[in-house]
Amino acid sequence: MNGVFDLGGTDGLGPVVTQEDEPVFRAEWEKAAFALFATCFRAGLFNVDMFRHGIEQMDPAEYLLSNYYEHWVHTAEHFGAKAGVIDLAELDERTRFYLENPDAPLPGRTDPELLAFVDAAVMGGAPAARESDKAAAFQVGDIVTVNADSPAGHTRRARYVRGRTGEITGAHGTFIYPDSAGNSGPDAPEHVYTVRFTATELWGSDTADPHGVVYFDVWEPYLTLSENRGAA
Repeated sequence: MNGVFDLGGTDGLGPVVTQEDEPVFRAEWEKAAFALFATCFRAGLFNVDMFRHGIEQMDPAEYLLSNYYEHWVHTAEHFGAKAGVIDLAELDERTRFYLENPDAPLPGRTDPELLAFVDAAVMGGAPAARESDKAAAFQVGDIVTVNADSPAGHTRRARYVRGRTGEITGAHGTFIYPDSAGNSGPDAPEHVYTVRFTATELWGSDTADPHGVVYFDVWEPYLTLSENRGAA
């Protein structure tokens, strides 16, 4: 789906401000928001791609005006309510209570098995590689064009590469296909390639650095062969 979250190539938003020695968390509540991902993932509320798609469904104005971990909280609420494990009216009531009583103790829970899972997920991540007997349709050196249509639902096909042509510089095997898994479908693994685009191809000769290039990882269904130049 298209939306304000797809910011690649967007201008007019000012410079990207970086902070030296930026803290991992800017507030205590962000630590709890961080823990929501692994706990909700383990509970089966979403996978990684669904997690992203929940953020994409935020109100556009709210998305642009909220910070990174507010996005995480939104998608946890979205899928929790969808699964029936969160009552949004009860959540609002609890929020009001803690705003009025900031020193009230939070409810506690002990679950060593869950804690061990969260520790493992945080340290090791969640690998997206999946075995598949599908033969690769492309090879390194091929010239390919990214399909230009606007897909419904979740996709990793950013708008700024749609319809653009580049050269495959890497082939990585098969991985979970976000356009399936992110829309509540199966893993449906597909081959993933790294494609090199010239900046001129992406932004046009009037504005692009003539020597600039961008590397973008692309799932095979996004691509159409333009020129077969790969090794035999």
